[in-house]
Amino acid sequence: MELTGKITQVLPEKSGTSARGPWRKQEYVLETAQGDFTRQVCFMLWGDKIDQFKIQQGQDVTVHFDLESREYNGRWYTDVKAWRIDAAGADAGSGDDFEQGEGEPPLFNDEPPF
Repeated sequence: MELTGKITQVLPEKSGTSARGPWRKQEYVLETAQGDFTRQVCFMLWGDKIDQFKIQQGQDVTVHFDLESREYNGRWYTDVKAWRIDAAGADAGSGDDFEQGEGEPPLFNDEPPF
């Protein structure tokens, strides 16, 4: 899936250590216009992709992402995990592909899944 819009927020980076080692993630808010309405979508990048894409507030980008939901203690949580970021209007083949699972922590550690 993909969405094109403007980065309106760069949220603080989070990090921790799991049984598989250290991990880090960063979340961003993308604002996209859909007809007469604007929509905001919070997506995340994991590990080295944070440094690779160097996303800044105010950038116009196309975000390629996967949706993933999981159940924990009777509640459902959905992640929007980006695997490629392109400058808006850039050639679709110019981004780097993200190998699923690279640098991701296990589903649950000491931090709640939200």
